[in-house]
Amino acid sequence: MSDKVGWREWVKLPDLGIKRLKCKVDTGAKNSALHTFELINFEKNGQQWVRFSIHPDEYDLSKVQQCEAKIQDERAVTDSGGNVTVRYFIETTIEIGGHKILAPVSLTSRDSMVFKMLLGRSALRKAKLTVNPTKSFLQGRK
Repeated sequence: MSDKVGWREWVKLPDLGIKRLKCKVDTGAKNSALHTFELINFEKNGQQWVRFSIHPDEYDLSKVQQCEAKIQDERAVTDSGGNVTVRYFIETTIEIGGHKILAPVSLTSRDSMVFKMLLGRSALRKAKLTVNPTKSFLQGRK
C-alpha cells in the first residue's frame, strides 16, 4: 500500500453507500468537502441528522443517490473566494486505495466545480499520505 497520492484520486465513502467518487486532493483546503443538495436535517434517536442527495457519477447528473449521516458540527467555513457560509459537518470513513480515514467532511454545493469532492489536508495528515501534484490516480483507477 503506497502512502503517495496524486492530485486527483478515486475514493469510496462506505458509511454513505458511495462506491466510487472522483475527488481532488487539495492541500490548500483544511477540511474535506462533499457536493450535496436537497439537504434536510431531522432528529433520529434524540440526535441531529441530515439527509442529502449526491451525484455519484459526474458525467450523468440524472443519477442521484440519497444518503443520511449524523451531524457532528455546524460551523462557518471560508471558501477559496473568501465567501463565508455555514455548513454541516459529518464524520465518515474515506477509503483511498488501501487507506481508511475517519474524517470530518463538510456538506456544501459544489455545482460549479469540476470535482464533487475535495480531500483536505487534515484527512491526508490522518492517513500520513503524501501528495505528488504532478501525478493522478496513484492509488489506482478503480
